[in-house]
Amino acid sequence: MNRCIPLALLSSMLVACATTPAPLQGQFEALTAKDAAGGSHSGARVRWGGTIITVQPAATETCFEVLAHAVDAQSRPRIRDASEGRFMACRSGFYDPEVFSKGRELTIAGTLDGTRMGRIGQFDYAYPKVAAETIFLWPPRPLVIERRDYWPYDPFWGPAYGPHWRVGYWGPFW
Repeated sequence: MNRCIPLALLSSMLVACATTPAPLQGQFEALTAKDAAGGSHSGARVRWGGTIITVQPAATETCFEVLAHAVDAQSRPRIRDASEGRFMACRSGFYDPEVFSKGRELTIAGTLDGTRMGRIGQFDYAYPKVAAETIFLWPPRPLVIERRDYWPYDPFWGPAYGPHWRVGYWGPFW
C-alpha cells in the first residue's frame, strides 16, 4: 500500500507534463488544412500547428502563412517532411515579424473563415483562412549534440576513455 502512493504521485506528475497549454485547450474539428481548402467547412473551430512561412502585418491585423503539420498530444507541431497543406491565420493587432520569424513553430486555435487565394510560385493556391483566437509561439527546440563516452583502442596511442565530442575516429595518421 505504501509503495502505491509514490507511484501514483509520479504517474500524475508525468501526465501533467504532457498536457496541452491552457490557451489551446478545448473541442476542435478533426480537419486538416488540405480538407478545408475547398471552403465548405466555414465556421468550424480548428487547432492547427505548423511552421511560419511569412508574417504580413497590416494596419489592423497580422496574417500568418503557415505550413501545416500534424500536432502531438501537447498540440505542438510534429515536424516531418510531409505537410498537411498551408493555411492563413489572421488576428487583430501587431505581431513582430522578427519574433514570429520564418521557420518558428506555432499552434493556432480559431474559426475557419472561408478561403483566401494566393500564389506559390506560378501556382494558384486556395488557403483556408482561420480567424485566430489564440496564437501560441513555441520555444525553439534544443540542439542535441552526440556525446561519446568511449573512444576506441588505438594500438599506437593506447586506449582513451572519457567523453569525446568528436564524431568519427581519427588515428595517429590524419
